[in-house]
Amino acid sequence: MQISFNFVKSISTLYEEMTTNGFSLVYLGEFRHDITKMFTAMAETDMEIKSEEKSVQRKVYHVMVETLQNMNKHSDVITNNKNGNGLFVIGKKEQTYYIITTNKVAANNVEQLENAIKEVNSASKEELKVMYKKQMKEGSISAKGGAGLGLIDIKRKIGEPLNYQFLLLDDGNYLFILKVEINAKKIITK
Repeated sequence: MQISFNFVKSISTLYEEMTTNGFSLVYLGEFRHDITKMFTAMAETDMEIKSEEKSVQRKVYHVMVETLQNMNKHSDVITNNKNGNGLFVIGKKEQTYYIITTNKVAANNVEQLENAIKEVNSASKEELKVMYKKQMKEGSISAKGGAGLGLIDIKRKIGEPLNYQFLLLDDGNYLFILKVEINAKKIITK
């Protein structure tokens, strides 16, 4: 059976994009606990095979879990099983791991999310510690089951700004893109 030229060209282009950008894992779909567990296990195995330092493995693992939990709990596209929907990418280029997540966010939630990210990005290490403790003490659990700690915790772990963007999808929704970079060289030299 002959495969169509357009299909082969699409797969070839996808393969080229993934290898050029260092993508090692890409997933589009529903996010559940078992899927999160599978991704983290696959990433851990990949880092062990590549003899990555344990300190780097722990940071990458931690950020993966936080970003996947955020997608599961905070996506504005929830499936019948009450799980979030979105795109997850992990890759490494040179000495930097990156984790990219995308999910749909309702237009009325964009300002609050963007303000939270800006606050986290502008906070010093000490301010993040205070924010984290305050949220642990006083933070309320949202309707989706989160306490608002994820972004704070990610920034505390990596010490770098969270890169993000909102792309308009339609009148009521945006595509939220979050990119977290983890510089392995910086972690090892600390």
